[in-house]
Amino acid sequence: MRFLFGRREKSDETPEQSSFLIVGLGNPGVEYRSSRHNVGFMVIDRLANELGFKLSKYQFKALVGSQIQDGEKWIFAKPQTFMNLSGTAVGSLIKFYKVPMEHLMIIHDDIDLPIGTIRIRPKGGSAGQKGVNSIIERLGTQDFPRLRVGIGRPSGQRTAANYVLADFQKSEKILVDELLDKCTEAVKTFIQSGLNIAMNQYNGEIDKE
Repeated sequence: MRFLFGRREKSDETPEQSSFLIVGLGNPGVEYRSSRHNVGFMVIDRLANELGFKLSKYQFKALVGSQIQDGEKWIFAKPQTFMNLSGTAVGSLIKFYKVPMEHLMIIHDDIDLPIGTIRIRPKGGSAGQKGVNSIIERLGTQDFPRLRVGIGRPSGQRTAANYVLADFQKSEKILVDELLDKCTEAVKTFIQSGLNIAMNQYNGEIDKE
């Protein structure tokens, strides 16, 4: 299977050669489980629940789960280092599973996007997100897809650091549930239909403003 950003084409590759690595970023530990900064972990957990796989393997400092879909291997991971060391796990996993860079997707929070919105990008800088910065440094490139999940900016005098480590508010629960569902569908579209289709379908009105 050869992957193009606009479409995917069949080839004579073996199933083992066609793997996708989907990584959600967050911080390990019960105290961070429901924090805004852990929305990447939340997306992976929602995918696990929907697709029926378990993150049962501890590998390269990450919790890893996988399944075979249509002859392809879908690999999902939550790095268990803290956010600013996420590149350690991602670099090792992509090398071990021989995942092409265009088959990698990093899911992370973004305070520059309103809560409830997402933006898919084929590449780019970290925009101050320390987990993404760690991955860029480890891989030596910015050229990998990412799913940016909007969590909004803090109001008043609250610092960004305190805001992202705080839990979502109870009043945001319905919106967050809808957001996680949107993210899971976007990830599946990315794998099954290609990056351009996923961007066109899920970036939405925010790119037209």
